[in-house]
Parts: sequence; structure tokens; C-alpha cells
Amino acid sequence: MASTGIPARPAAHPLRIALERSRRTPVVGLLATSTAAVAVGLLTATAQPRGPVTREQALVVLLSGLFLGVVAAVATRTRVAPILAILAYVASFELGRLDAVGPTVDDIRLDSAVGILAFATGRGFHGLIVVLAILLGASLGGLAMCRLATDDSSAARAGMQGTLRRTVLGLVVAALAVGIALPRSTPPILGPDGRPLAGSIAELTTVRLGGLDQTILVRAADPTRPVLLYLSGGPGQSDLALSRVLSEPWIHEFVFVDWDQRGAGLSYRSFEPVETHTLDRAVADTIELSEYLRTRFDEPKVYLMGESWGTILGVLAVERRPDLYFAWLGSGQMVDVAETDRRIYRDLVAYAKRVGDGGLAAALAAIGEPPYRDTPWSNALVWSWYDYLYGPYTPSHGYLARGEASGLDPFGLLGSEYGLVDKMNVIRGLADTFAVMYPQLQGLDLRRDVTSLGVPVYVLDGAAELEGRRSLALEWFDRLEAPAKQLVTFKGAAHSVAFEQADEVLRLLTREVVPTTYGRP
Repeated sequence: MASTGIPARPAAHPLRIALERSRRTPVVGLLATSTAAVAVGLLTATAQPRGPVTREQALVVLLSGLFLGVVAAVATRTRVAPILAILAYVASFELGRLDAVGPTVDDIRLDSAVGILAFATGRGFHGLIVVLAILLGASLGGLAMCRLATDDSSAARAGMQGTLRRTVLGLVVAALAVGIALPRSTPPILGPDGRPLAGSIAELTTVRLGGLDQTILVRAADPTRPVLLYLSGGPGQSDLALSRVLSEPWIHEFVFVDWDQRGAGLSYRSFEPVETHTLDRAVADTIELSEYLRTRFDEPKVYLMGESWGTILGVLAVERRPDLYFAWLGSGQMVDVAETDRRIYRDLVAYAKRVGDGGLAAALAAIGEPPYRDTPWSNALVWSWYDYLYGPYTPSHGYLARGEASGLDPFGLLGSEYGLVDKMNVIRGLADTFAVMYPQLQGLDLRRDVTSLGVPVYVLDGAAELEGRRSLALEWFDRLEAPAKQLVTFKGAAHSVAFEQADEVLRLLTREVVPTTYGRP
């Protein structure tokens, strides 16, 4: 065939063809975008019903968001597409995890600080990752499609004009990814020369308890020293960073171990399945951990110390397995949770009447006497009023100095023991675990249920403790039968005696407790 002299038109790029079709039929592109977002949202809800609770899960969510953003840009170039992807993902995720329970996944409550924290850590953090990733993915996908549209100079210019926005988004997402990926750690124990002390232990490690991975903090200048296992308060509280700072005097005399219990802090990943959160299982976990420590450090027994909720857990563990423990030490000893709540509530009502605080009186009347109907919301509100009942007292200088020098906030969230995801888990672990476990404690009364223990008992009594707690602890102590028992009162302490008077407690441990209880067969 003779040539016409007209150059052959190059074949259109397949992606350019797809781009042109998406322009003509945006409904198809929007449908594809929403379908992909729904699928990813449902898959995420199945695999991560509480949202991302580990570094790996958070990074997967971030990559999923980037993918959805690219899909939105490729399927249709309308500005609506990324918004549709976000809404479809959120809706499908929430529908897919309707069976999940806990304040961080239930109804949204923004009428209190606790409600805001529950929303921010339970939904806000997850949402932030998804939204930023989708927007960045859509921007990058849009740029790629615009560059394919080389025959459309206006489209190409529009794609390039978003460079600043794209750069800012990219930097923010990159910083978020780095923050998520950064590992957690606990500082080394230093010798007199300022260098890590040879032979010391400073680690965060995972132990399998009751079939689920849980995290413990181990710190010891000398691993051959007796083991002291500390049970934090809550239920659901993580004390890893705070206990590391405040218990620093102890690590030269003990192998100090703190534990993020099932569903708390670094162990939040073990919150599911929820049905495993029982008082009996918590006691069994304590016993398993005690056996692990005894074996690992070649000790016949360990010392057990608890604070607040940890005192209930510890007493029940000692009662069940006294052969595992040299002695029991209760700091902020709890006895009857339901009765304590009632007494503190009534003390607050009396205070409001005495000082003429009508607002407090009305708020208390609205909540009603415990047990509170909406745990943990009402509990948290009442806690915020405890300061009205505390008398003036001054904790030890060491406690104040270590607290100020640490630079940690009340939850210890700035501690290196917590990565970015862990910081979220500290808050939601406390809220969710408390909501599940606290109602189970309402029928417990150690005055009736534990009248004897088979090990020496030391109750660390804070003279400034709330009367609703202290009076019951003293009553239980008077009735308790044990091989030996001692009530040690500290004027400069309230509820957290062990840490408020860490130096004095260390003297008690080294001069009285260990010399009279420690021994090897």
C-alpha cells in the first residue's frame, strides 16, 4: 500500500485510556473506590477489632490507607473520591467490629476528659493514620495519572501545583511511620563510671501467661539478688516507666520486676479474647509469672508486692500458692472495693455539704451511690474529686526529686518503655480492662474471703490514705492470721506508699523483711 506521508499516531497508553474512561464515567470509579474501602475496612475489623495495637498492625493500616488513596486517584479524579474512601472505610470498620466491647470502642463520650482520651486513643489514633495515608495516596496517585496525561497540559499543571501540599503530607506521614516503627526500650543500669553496669539486667521481655503474650520489665544491678515482683494498680494500669524511675533505689538489692498485666499497656494485645478477663485468670497469670521468675533466677521463692488493685491480686495469689512467696507486702491495701466506693462517695457528699459546694453535691446526686451504673465513666469522675478528701502531707524528698527529674507525665507516657502505639495502649488498656474487671470485684471482701495467709505479711500503711480505704485495710489486718504480720505506718504517704516512701520501704525490706524471711533450701 502506498504511503500517504502522514506519520502513524502512537498507540495510547493503557493507563491513559483508563483515565479517559474514568473521566467519562466517574460513577464507576467512585463505586470501585468505595468497594475497595469497604473490603479493606472489613478485613481490618476482622484482624484488628480494636484498631492497631502493635507497631506492625499500625504500619499495615498505614499501607492500607496509601493503597486506598491510590485506588481513589486512579479510579476517578474527582475530589470526592478520597473522602468517599475515608467514609467507606470508617463505616465498614465500625460495622465489622460491633461485637468489640470496652469504652474505647463503644459509644462515643466526649463529655469528660476520660471520654475524650478514650476516643482519641481508641478511634482518633487509628483514624489519623488512615486519613493521612489515604490523602497522601490520593495525592501521589493523582500526580502519577496527571503525568500520564501528557496531552492535557492543564491536567499536568494541576498535578504539579499540588507539590507543596504533597510534600507536607509526605513528611507528616513519614514522621508518623518512623514514630510507629521506633522500638521501645528501658535505660541501662549505670555504674559509678556512668557506663552500663557489667552483668546488670535492664530489659523489656515477653512472657507467655495463660496462653497469651504479656510484657514484663526486669531491672537488676545484680541478678543474683532476691526477686521482687510488683503488681500495679488498676485494673489495667501500666506502671512500667513510673516504676522504673521511682523504684530505682531497689534495683541494687533486688531483681525488680514490673508486669503489664493482661490487657494493660504493653500487654494490651492480650485484651482479646475478652472472656479470658476474669479474676481467677488474673490470679493464675500471677502464679505463672511467679513460677517463671523463680525458675529463671534460680530462686526457691519470690517477694510479692502489690499496690491498690494489685493488693487484691497479690493476696489471692499468696492464698492460693503460699509456697511461691517469701512474704507479702501490700501498698495501698484494698479489702472490699464495693464498700470502699460507698464510703468514699458518702465522704464526698458530706464534704460538699460541709463546704457548701452545690455543684459537687448535684454531680454526686446525678451519679448516685455505687456500684456505679456506667463504669468506668462515673468512677473516673469520682476519682477526680478525691483530692477534696486527702489531708495535707508531704511525700519523701526522694519521691519528689525522682518524679521531677524523670520528666514523665502522670501516666509515664514519655518513658522510653512506650513506643507511639504503646502510648495509646496505656490509656485504652486502663479504660477497657477496668471496665471489664472492676465489676467482677464488687462481691469480694477480704475480711470474709481471706482470713489467713501462709506467709509473713507487711501492710504499708499511708497515714494520709483516704479513710474509706484505710479503715478497711486496718480492720482486715487486725483479723488476719499469718506466720508473722506487721503494720508499718508512714506519715508521708497516702495510697502509693511503696513509691512515695521508696527509700524507707527499701530500709524495711533490707533490714527487716529479707533478714527474717529469705532463705534457700
